[in-house]
Amino acid sequence: MLDQPHRRQEDLSCLAREAAAGDERAWTDLVARLDGVLHTVARRYRLPAADVDDVVQTTWMRALAHLGRLNDPAAIAAWLIVTVRREAMRTLQRATREVLTGDAQAIEELDPASPEAIAIERERHAAVHGAVGRLPGRQRLVVATMLDSPAPSYEQISSRLAMPVGSIGPTRDRAIARLRDDADLARAVSSS
Repeated sequence: MLDQPHRRQEDLSCLAREAAAGDERAWTDLVARLDGVLHTVARRYRLPAADVDDVVQTTWMRALAHLGRLNDPAAIAAWLIVTVRREAMRTLQRATREVLTGDAQAIEELDPASPEAIAIERERHAAVHGAVGRLPGRQRLVVATMLDSPAPSYEQISSRLAMPVGSIGPTRDRAIARLRDDADLARAVSSS
């Protein structure tokens, strides 16, 4: 005889497969069994009740869109919990970016001509050029050339680097992906 937790996992797996196949009763049962757990997880982030409901609803919408692609339907509960945590974090991050004030003048904007703004811009410029310098050969050349002022056209880049025009975009895209993963650049940009 199967132990109780293993039996519940098998039941969830079966419900997940049936729900992915479009069985409305399976969806209803899945929601009935896991909705309370998702609300509990979302409440741990100390969100207002309305935000908790939104987070859980978004999680279920993501489940509806992605359930058929789960490799292991038995992992539905874990997948939903991870998703609700991510949605709760996104909600918290959105809230930190909002500035609620009745006075538009109260929001201080940095004067672009101020010494602080100039120093920040120089630091960012140096960080970007340092990250570009860490790119591998052709990617470094393409991005460095694109950073010239005024920005050259693809035809000019092709001529300068003796490279087919059709190779410039894909090379640039690979370089940008590497720059997004550059921890030193991310630190420099976020700290300024």
